[in-house]
Amino acid sequence: MTVIENNLETGRNSRPALVKVWDIAVRMFHWSLVFAFAVAWLSADEWDRIHELAGYFIAGLIAFRLVWGIVGTRHARFSDFIVGPTTLINYLRDSLLHRAKRYLGHNPAGSAMIVALLLSLIVTTVSGVAMTSNAFWGIDWVEEIHEASATLTLVFVFLHVAGVIFSSISHKENLIRSMITGKKKPL
Repeated sequence: MTVIENNLETGRNSRPALVKVWDIAVRMFHWSLVFAFAVAWLSADEWDRIHELAGYFIAGLIAFRLVWGIVGTRHARFSDFIVGPTTLINYLRDSLLHRAKRYLGHNPAGSAMIVALLLSLIVTTVSGVAMTSNAFWGIDWVEEIHEASATLTLVFVFLHVAGVIFSSISHKENLIRSMITGKKKPL
């Protein structure tokens, strides 16, 4: 049902100022991951136990997000926002030309960033867990993969934040606030 059809059914003759987009599970996942990754990054090489606990917490968050990406609410599901490379390239081109389409859920660049972040976090957590096992204890290449993937994740975080700021300015909406409240302006 479209917003207009819903308005007619409810007797409203105007569009709502905001619509619910991000459910509480997506928002809690997002901000918990931000916090846990910051703790893991800051505790690396200094506080092993805190670092490991943050890593296990991140692994649990990733597992949750993978499940929620299949069974969650509309805009949380991967099927709602995963796009092909052509759509992504066209969106990025249109963004640079300041004519990109506005999306209610994740835009194609956000979609690509979610995939990139999840993959880099999976590699980081799997390699981190491997480093604590007897089979991979003290193996240099496992530690190098762990550190490289953690650094790559941090690069993705900076790109994500830059993209959110760029998109917020371009579409004249506060995407950070929408990830706190769960609401955005309707299309």
